[in-house]
Amino acid sequence: MNPSHESPQQRRWPRRLRKIGLWTLGVLLVLVLTASGLGVWSVRRAFPEHADSLTLSGLSGPVTVVRDEHGIPNIYAETSDDLYRAQGYVHAQDRFWEMDFRRHVTAGRVSEMFGASQLDTDRYLRTMGWRRVAEQEWSLLTPESKQALTAYADGVNAWLGATTDAQGGHFAASGGLSLEYTVLGLQNSDYVVERWTPVDSLAWLKAMAWDLKGNMEAEIRRAALLARGLTREQIEQLYPTYPVERNLPIVTAGAILNGAFDQRATGAPSPGAPNGTPTTPVGYGLPTAAGTADFSTGLSAMADGLAALPGLMGTADGDGIGSNSWVISGKLTDTGKPILANDPHLSPSQPGIWYQMGLHCACGVETAGFTFSGVPGVVIGHNAKISWGFTNLDPDVIDMYLEQVDGDRVKVGDGWEPMATRTEVIKVAGGDDVTITVRSTRHGPLLSDASEELRKVVTAPEVGGESYGVALRWTALDPGRTADALFALNRAGNWDEFRAAAALFEVPAQNIVYADVDGNIGYQSPGRIPVRGKGDGKWFAPGWDTAYDWTGYIPFNELPSVRNPDRGYVVTANQAVIGDQYQRHLTDDWSYGYRSQRIYDLLDERITAGKISMDDVQRMQFDNRNGFAPTLVPALRKAPRGDLSQQESDADALLTGWDFQQPAGDRDGEERSSAAAAYYNAIWSNLLRLAFDEVGEEHPADGGDRWYETVRALLDKPSDPYWDVKSTPEVEERDDILALAQTEAVRELSKAQGDKPAAWRWGVMHTLTPRNATFGESGIAPVEWLFNADTVGVSGGNAIVNATGWSAGAGYQVDAVPSMRMIVSLADLDTSRWIQLTGNSGHAFHDNYADQAELWRTGQTLPFHFARSSIEKEAAATLTLKP
Repeated sequence: MNPSHESPQQRRWPRRLRKIGLWTLGVLLVLVLTASGLGVWSVRRAFPEHADSLTLSGLSGPVTVVRDEHGIPNIYAETSDDLYRAQGYVHAQDRFWEMDFRRHVTAGRVSEMFGASQLDTDRYLRTMGWRRVAEQEWSLLTPESKQALTAYADGVNAWLGATTDAQGGHFAASGGLSLEYTVLGLQNSDYVVERWTPVDSLAWLKAMAWDLKGNMEAEIRRAALLARGLTREQIEQLYPTYPVERNLPIVTAGAILNGAFDQRATGAPSPGAPNGTPTTPVGYGLPTAAGTADFSTGLSAMADGLAALPGLMGTADGDGIGSNSWVISGKLTDTGKPILANDPHLSPSQPGIWYQMGLHCACGVETAGFTFSGVPGVVIGHNAKISWGFTNLDPDVIDMYLEQVDGDRVKVGDGWEPMATRTEVIKVAGGDDVTITVRSTRHGPLLSDASEELRKVVTAPEVGGESYGVALRWTALDPGRTADALFALNRAGNWDEFRAAAALFEVPAQNIVYADVDGNIGYQSPGRIPVRGKGDGKWFAPGWDTAYDWTGYIPFNELPSVRNPDRGYVVTANQAVIGDQYQRHLTDDWSYGYRSQRIYDLLDERITAGKISMDDVQRMQFDNRNGFAPTLVPALRKAPRGDLSQQESDADALLTGWDFQQPAGDRDGEERSSAAAAYYNAIWSNLLRLAFDEVGEEHPADGGDRWYETVRALLDKPSDPYWDVKSTPEVEERDDILALAQTEAVRELSKAQGDKPAAWRWGVMHTLTPRNATFGESGIAPVEWLFNADTVGVSGGNAIVNATGWSAGAGYQVDAVPSMRMIVSLADLDTSRWIQLTGNSGHAFHDNYADQAELWRTGQTLPFHFARSSIEKEAAATLTLKP
C-alpha cells in the first residue's frame, strides 16, 4: 500500500495498534489479529467497493450508485425490483454486521452469537415472540410490498455470496464481511451467517415498536412503588398531570364530530365516553405475594430484565425516547414555501441508528432521507412532492395484567381457562441448548415466567395458596401492516395519499408532520391505540376481570389531524397531543412539554421579528436553554444558607444573570453559561437524590421533565414529606434540601473540576461516548477501543431542544441524543440539510465511520442534495452494478 495514498485514519493505524500490546491475554489476541500490516489488511479487507463496477445477480439492467465524500449513496435504477435489490446490496456493504445482530435480537437468538450470558435476553424476547408476529405479518402485506422486501433480501444475499464463502445454505462469518466477525470468531468460531429473508426486515419493525412502546416502565414502576409501601397519593405526586395551560399541546383545538376528527370542532368528554376510567390497583392488600415488598423486588427485577434487552433505538428505560419536529407554512418563511424540521431522540450508538440514502427510479420512486439498514425504503425524509417527519406519539398501547394462575390454567371471571403453551429451544454458543416453555393468557404472554425473581414470588405457595403471573398486552404483538405504510409513504404525492399511508402505520404510533411543494402543511396521529372497557392503563389490571379487557381500537378517522392550521405552524415534541376536549383516551404519560413550548416560543419570537429562514431553524434545533431553571433558580437563591465560603459564594454568583443555556463550554463565549450549567445540574442531581430517597435505588429519579413538574409542585409545599431525608433523624423541609443540594454540588464539582467555579464546564461532566451495540461494552478495553467513538463533551441536556439526555441516578453521561437532524426546504428540495450522529459506514476505521460526529456535536449540517446534477457534482465515488 502506498503511504501517500492512505487516509489520515489509515496513517494512524500503526500508532494505535501498538497500544494494544500493553494489555493481557485477551488483549494479546486482539494484537495478533490486528498487528502492523496484517492489522491494516484485517480491517480494510471489509471496506466495500464504492467505485468502478460490480456484478449483482438478478438485475434487469445496470444500476448506478453515486456516493459523496461522506459515503452517502444515491441509487439510480430503472425498475423498483432493481432499486430495492441495489438498496439491500448497498446496506449490506456498509452495515451488515449491524443487520445480522439486529435480526438475532428480534428473533431472541442472541445467545447463538455471544453465548450463555445472553440467555436472559433471549428468554424475554422468545416469550414476547417478536419474530413469530413478524412471520404472521408476511401474509397481510400487499403483493408490491412483498416484492420489494424480496428484492431487498436478494440484494443482501447477493452481497454475501460475493463477499464470503458459501457453507451449505449459509455463509462463512469471515472478517471480509466486517471486523466484528473476526473478533466474534475468537469466542465463537462455529458461527455462520444465514441468508437474509424478508421476515428479517419485518422483525426489525418490532424492535422499533419496542423501543417506542410507551408507558410500560411507568406502569411497572407504579406497581412496584405501591408494593414497596408508598401510597397511591404519593405515587401520583411523582406522575403529575400534563400542564396543558402552560405548555401547549400539538393540536390546540378540535374534537370528534360525527365519527371523525374535526380540527375546528369543540367538544368535551361525556360521561361514559372511553377516556379511560381510573384503574383500582389490584393484587396489593390481597392475602397473596402481590402485596409484599418481595413483589416489589420481583417487579423491579423484571423491569431490569426488560431494560437490559438490547436497546436498538432507545434508552434502557425509555425516558430519553422522544423527538422534535415542526413544520412551518410558507406564509411565515423567507422562501414562501414550507420548511419541515425533524430530529428523533434515540440511544447513542456507533455506528448511529440511521443510514442516509437517496432512492431514484424511473418506476416513480423518487425519495431520499434516513433509512434503517435491514429495511427497504426511506423512513424519514421526502420525495419529489412531499416531506414527512416523525416523533413518538407515546400512546398507552401496553397493559400489564395480574393473572391468577393454577398450573397452565388462568382464572377468567368465576371460572378457569387453559393457557396457550409452546416450547422454544434456545441455541447457545459454546453450551447446551436451553428449552423454555412460554405460557400465554388471552391478554398475552406471561412475562413473569421469563423472570426468575418474579416467578419465585408470584408462585409462592405459602402465601394464601394462590399463584399469580404478569401478562403483557401489547398492540405490536398483533400482526399488522406497518411495512405497507412505509412504501405507501415513500410514494405519496399529496395530503390525501399521505393520510392513506399513515392509516396503515399501526405500530409504533407516531406523530407525523407533513409538508408539500404546493405549500400545504399538516399533522396526523396514526397508530393502533386501544379502547379499554375499564381502566386507564396506569396500573396493573386484574386479568380475571373481563371488564378490563380491550374492546377495540380508536378508528383512524377519529385520531387528531390538522391541515394548514391558522397559526401557520405545527410543533410536535412528545407533548400532549390534544387537550381535554378530545373524547378519546390516548395516554396520561406524556412528556411534559418543555421542549415543545420552547420551540413554540422560539417560533413566535422569530415570527415577530420577520420571516423564518433555514438558518433560523438550524439554530433552533441546537437551542440549549433549560426550561426549568427559571423556576428552580429563584427558589435556590431564597433558601437560607448561613455563612458561605468564598468558593460557595463564587459558585452562587454563577447563577446570577445566567441565560439558562447549557453549552459544552469549549468554544469562545460559552464559558460563563457552561460554568453555570455545570453548577445548576450538579445541584439538580443532588436535590433529586436527597428528596426522593423513598423511591429506592431500583427506581431513581432520572431528572427528566416529569421530575421538573414533580419538584415544581413540591416547591409550593415546603413541609411535604418528600422533602424529608428518611435516613436522618431530623425532619428536613424544602429549604433544608435546597441549601444542602447546593452545598453538595460545590463539594462534588470541586473534587471533579477544581476549586475555581468559573472554570467549571458542563461539557467536562456531560459527555458522550457512542458505543458499538455489541463489542462496545465488552469489558475488554482494546476491543472497545476498536469500535467505539471518542468521548466528547456536549451541549444540551434533559428536556432541552438539543436533547442530550442523561439520568441523574447514573451520572451526567449522555444516554439519549438527537440521532439525526433534518431540515427540508419545500421551496427547493436541493437546498435541504441533514446530519447524523456518527457516520454512514458501519466499518470501524473507515473514513465515513465517524466523519459527521463533530459537525453533529457543534450543531452543523451537511447539504441534503436531491437533484441528480447536484449529486453528481459532489460525487466522490460512482459504482455501477451490472446484471
